[in-house]
Amino acid sequence: MFLVANLGTKQPCHSRDPGCPNDGRYQFNTNIVFSSNGTLVDRYRKHNLYFEAAFDTPLEVDHIIFDTPFAGKFGVFTCFDILFFEPAARLLRDPEVKHVVYPTAWMNQLPLLAAVQIQRGFATAFGINLLAANIHHPSLGMTGSGIHAPRKSFWHHDMESPEGHLIVAPVAKNPLGLVGAANATGKTDPAHGKFLKILAAGPYSEKDAQDVHCNGATGWDTSTPATFYSEMMYDNFTLVPVWGKEGHLRVCANGLCCQLLYQRPTLSKELYALGVFDGLHTVHGTYYVQACALVKCGGLGFDTCGQEITEAAGMFEFHLWGNFSTPYVFPMLLTSGMTLETPDQLGWESDHYFLTKRGLSSGLVTAALYGRVYERD
Repeated sequence: MFLVANLGTKQPCHSRDPGCPNDGRYQFNTNIVFSSNGTLVDRYRKHNLYFEAAFDTPLEVDHIIFDTPFAGKFGVFTCFDILFFEPAARLLRDPEVKHVVYPTAWMNQLPLLAAVQIQRGFATAFGINLLAANIHHPSLGMTGSGIHAPRKSFWHHDMESPEGHLIVAPVAKNPLGLVGAANATGKTDPAHGKFLKILAAGPYSEKDAQDVHCNGATGWDTSTPATFYSEMMYDNFTLVPVWGKEGHLRVCANGLCCQLLYQRPTLSKELYALGVFDGLHTVHGTYYVQACALVKCGGLGFDTCGQEITEAAGMFEFHLWGNFSTPYVFPMLLTSGMTLETPDQLGWESDHYFLTKRGLSSGLVTAALYGRVYERD
């Protein structure tokens, strides 16, 4: 057994150091790593602080990888780090790093950044195992831990009980990734065939929707609903309502266009919307986001789209895709009761990143592609 523990550490510094605090010491949010014989093998000091006045940012970024005799190399970073290139994405440029240990104190923020959402999205996007230990403090909105492999998650999310929970799960030493385009399924899956046909047709037009209509679907409304704006995650999203039992929708902001091809076996008395955001997020951190999101709204008014909800009844079969300018796209699929779902397929097709799903286990809360454009932060 190796042990990774999170704690506060202090490091004396000299007054000649221009960054040295007045009390003569640095304080760091630190993960320490012990090996199976009790040796301290490494330490990581958190780089991306989140309202942590007690701690200092290290002068240099720690890139910490430790080796184990049972599963090879592990990376380690903390909480807010998961959203940034340094150190998280850079660590995973090493192809031998198949696992990440991730202590966190994460406040859930739906519909796009609940703890288990970003944990699962990160594991899937990078094709690694993520061992995520979140502090359990429901009154602060902090809960949600998991052992996340690219294709399966074992997680715990509980906003009721103050008790913690131990998660134990078997994972592969060399996890199999889920990301990969799947042209061949277009022949056997009619919906995927329609998706490929729309991509092949080039820029969206009413004719595209009509072509899909003529290709076997019945009763399609090819008129695109008017766009509206609503705040989601403190960002001003551009959205279109998702009405009817089937359709093909498109909504754009700046350079990002998001598209949805969907069918609904039954209609629920709920409002869903397809939203897009392509811009700099500036609240509680500054970082550039490209996001496509199919969300259940909090009520029936457009102004409720983007509100935090955890229960839903709407069932969908869908393809969601966008022309992202970044390779770093985190797929998120969340259904009623904070349930993580596994996409059927996802990956790149004709310069678009896509996600497909049929057969949800419960009503859809959020299906999203959350892109990070690190170089525009």
